[in-house]
Amino acid sequence: MANKSLFASLTSRFARADTVNEAGGRAYRLEPKHALAQLAATGCFNGTYYAQAEEQLATLKALIDRVDDNAFLAKLAVYARQEAFMKDMPVAILLALSKRDTRLFRQVFDRVVDNGRTLRTLVQFVRSGQFGRKSLSYALQRAVQRWLNAASVEKLLSASIGNDPSLRDVLRLARPTPPDNARRALFGWLTDKPVEKWAPATEADLPEEVQALAAFRKAATPEAQLQIVENLNARWDLLADAAKGPAVWAAIARKMGPQALRMNLNTLVRHGVISPDADPEMIDYVAARLADPEEIQRSHQFPYQFLAAYLNANREVPRKIKTALHKAAEVACGNVPALPGPVVLGLDVSGSMQSPITGHRGLGATSKMRCVDVAALIAAAILRRNPESVVIPFDTAAYEVQMDPTDSVLSLAGRLASYGGGGTDCSLPLAVANTRYPNRRFAGCVLVSDQESWVGEGRHGSTAVMTQWQSFVANQVRLHERGWGGPKLVCIDLQPYTTTQAPERQDILNVGGFSDAVFSVVAAFFNEDAGRFVAEVEAVEV
Repeated sequence: MANKSLFASLTSRFARADTVNEAGGRAYRLEPKHALAQLAATGCFNGTYYAQAEEQLATLKALIDRVDDNAFLAKLAVYARQEAFMKDMPVAILLALSKRDTRLFRQVFDRVVDNGRTLRTLVQFVRSGQFGRKSLSYALQRAVQRWLNAASVEKLLSASIGNDPSLRDVLRLARPTPPDNARRALFGWLTDKPVEKWAPATEADLPEEVQALAAFRKAATPEAQLQIVENLNARWDLLADAAKGPAVWAAIARKMGPQALRMNLNTLVRHGVISPDADPEMIDYVAARLADPEEIQRSHQFPYQFLAAYLNANREVPRKIKTALHKAAEVACGNVPALPGPVVLGLDVSGSMQSPITGHRGLGATSKMRCVDVAALIAAAILRRNPESVVIPFDTAAYEVQMDPTDSVLSLAGRLASYGGGGTDCSLPLAVANTRYPNRRFAGCVLVSDQESWVGEGRHGSTAVMTQWQSFVANQVRLHERGWGGPKLVCIDLQPYTTTQAPERQDILNVGGFSDAVFSVVAAFFNEDAGRFVAEVEAVEV
């Protein structure tokens, strides 16, 4: 019998699609670990263009049941929180782990529940009953108690911001035993208990930060508040409701981190801190803080968040501060690695990409940032580091666009996001490269999309992307020197779906998410590193 591998039929190169995606088009299933990682890096438990929040939760639980590797669940929870910077999905995976391996659960708890917001999310998920219980198990209760007793005063005060559940609800549910009178008084104050019920603790046992915060709120004049606020170590939003006048607000602004400044520019205008007639020194301070490279890296701000701030800033926000947002976006994109050669950048601008990047939330809470805005920013960031690349926006047509890589990232992203709005054919960037640039060398192709292609069919039961990819590979192999490893195809998925247009194999990578971690995985793949998406998760130490 002849060698079946050597003399395989041409059709074997066209992997037959084994499912349909949410849009009804041919697609390939991701294997369970990969699909779970995709959800963990992109899901926000909000409705998307093709799936409701309930469907995301059901899919997540089904995938967790299919992954019997508890160590992988622990690593994925940490990766989703610390690398992808997600908020809800890591907590959901942690809760599932708590029922399967309490040792691993304890090992990673503090790395996933790293602030008050995630702590309250955990309790919210438990109380919902969606994870098999409506109260804290012994392991969960002990973990929450440890967190509450070990957290700094500043961390607990920060955790007290927010409701449903509030920190008061968490304390009443976990019932931690305070180690000393200072913590006993603090718990009593946070739960609004009468002072006599703090015994043997008294008001004198309250930490200095809490006493200063209470004094600030009771102060009758701006001058009295200013004397207190300079030495008060508390989050700005604990002070905002009681602040009296622009001078106090200016002092509060100096306590804001870069992320809080970015998110509250219009608030600072409204309170006279950076209004057109404000102190120029204050405007300089805010601008410098927003564009500080070390602050940007430390606060893990995504490039698209600066675009959101720029788009949402009202006309009274000073030009110097808007310029600082441009600079900040450049810094946030600065760690995008250079690829080993120019690539075809396929940017999905179809109708489904007009949906919010974090899904549809309640009235007034839905992000104004769309998937297409984030996709455009990713494409612009890659173009800046790889200026000979070709950008092809597409829906059911490919759009010709001339981009100057020296433009600012926000300007590039704004232009790219203005195209399209129709159906989806993810094969078009490859088709354009095959016909328009037949003699141009590329290192490969990067498709930034929600991967919901439904227009166009491939040969021999494959997707249209796979058909065009095979032609692209053959053409690039012809153009490159002998011994070259071949082109790479990367499909970046921005939404929590579990299918793809190209199956995972040696020359194809599927990666989900929109944090800096995506760029690292993509660069490693192009540079012949085995650091694929699931491998990146597996590399996390627990």
